[in-house]
Amino acid sequence: MIKKSFSYIGIFFLKFLSLLPLSLLYRFADLGYYIIYYVFTYRKQVVRHNLTQSFPEKAQEEIIRIEQQYFRFLSNLVVEVIKMNSISRSELRRRVKFTNLDLVEQYFTKGESVLACTGHYGNWELCMLALGDQLSKPEYVIYKPLNNKVFDKWFYNIRSRFGNHFIPMRQTLRSIAATKNEPTMFCFAGDQTPAGSEAHHWIDFMHQQTPVLLGLEKIARQTNRPIFYFNAKVVRRGYYEVDCIPLCLEPKATTEYEITNQQFSLLEDILRNEPAYWLWSHRRWKYKRN
Repeated sequence: MIKKSFSYIGIFFLKFLSLLPLSLLYRFADLGYYIIYYVFTYRKQVVRHNLTQSFPEKAQEEIIRIEQQYFRFLSNLVVEVIKMNSISRSELRRRVKFTNLDLVEQYFTKGESVLACTGHYGNWELCMLALGDQLSKPEYVIYKPLNNKVFDKWFYNIRSRFGNHFIPMRQTLRSIAATKNEPTMFCFAGDQTPAGSEAHHWIDFMHQQTPVLLGLEKIARQTNRPIFYFNAKVVRRGYYEVDCIPLCLEPKATTEYEITNQQFSLLEDILRNEPAYWLWSHRRWKYKRN
């Protein structure tokens, strides 16, 4: 009961903060960067280790520079997610632009469904919110519910403000079956870490043996739905351009693991080009291959 009460108080405070303009919230983000990076050193060792292992060719000075860029962006990300609670449709459209989204709409026009994937790169939350507003057909985002049910419900309401539907991971197949007669987009965050017992397939990703989820590939090869990758580029603070990239248009013609390899190869290219905007504080490599 006490924990739930604190959760409601926290949500009330976050709702109040969301009413402030982003220009003011970014002041808090600037202060937050110094607090989490220099005072509390939040997961600093995790980020440093992940970057060092992923970019063995880079000097320590460059690793630290990327690390600082990452924590600055993480602070921006936090206040932008808070702002999602009250952001208007017009401001959302001004801050998030899409390119090549017509490639998806061509399938919707024919009454066909598509699959989509992305990584925890850029402000994936804001971009998914904007995508739900832009698409002419329903978007179903596969997600992992939060352990705190109060915050999970509040966050669900924020994420679904402009038409998105969020489906818990374990209900994916049931939801696809229930919507098989209507054009839809099911979206997967493919760079999530599988649970230790579910780490059945490993790939070489960022110079490290990495366990990956195969759900997207399995569904694509069974249904032959085309797959698009959404790459959220950071234009400047608070502004994003999301490129809709055809990843695989004929999944049934692929060999096993080909789609998964294509997906992570594209993500690796993105990280090598602009590394600071991925979720480096996540313990992506906490499991080791036996």
